[in-house]
Amino acid sequence: MTETIPWYAIQTYSGHENKVQKLIQRRIEEEPGEVEERQIREVIVPTQEVMEIRNGKRVTVTKRLYPGYVLVQMILNERTQHVINNIQGVIKFVGSGRSPQPLREDEINKILGVEIEAEDEAHEEIPFHIDQVVEVTKGPFTDFSGTVQEVYPDKGKVKVEVSLFGRPTSVELDYTDLKGY
Repeated sequence: MTETIPWYAIQTYSGHENKVQKLIQRRIEEEPGEVEERQIREVIVPTQEVMEIRNGKRVTVTKRLYPGYVLVQMILNERTQHVINNIQGVIKFVGSGRSPQPLREDEINKILGVEIEAEDEAHEEIPFHIDQVVEVTKGPFTDFSGTVQEVYPDKGKVKVEVSLFGRPTSVELDYTDLKGY
């Protein structure tokens, strides 16, 4: 039976997550012995790929799920806690009182699952919500105003109800062709 090594969240200075990750990774690699024998095992900065609109074009961007935090899988003792706390950019371990609290297994599985899923497929981040009033900026309905009825993140589309000859008409549009008010 293999013992599962707990994960701990470490608060870092905002924007220093990757730097802290590299410094911890270097400490892991410097530690003698086989990987299975090491007390500090792994370090990650949970991220997710999302689609954003920049200058009117879709761009895939990597976003941190928890800005200001790094996750470390390790056996907690005085030595490992001292090693992590003395890495440049680390503020403190997350936990109540003086002792760091490990993440619950369901929490870490969710975080790691999100990270694995994000590698497979980038998720569309559509900036519109149901009942929001929008203006169509491209296509045959340019300059029409309408109300968002449905959002389809998997397709990058939004169903908008516009008034066409005085009648409400539903049209499915690419979300890049819309502007919110």
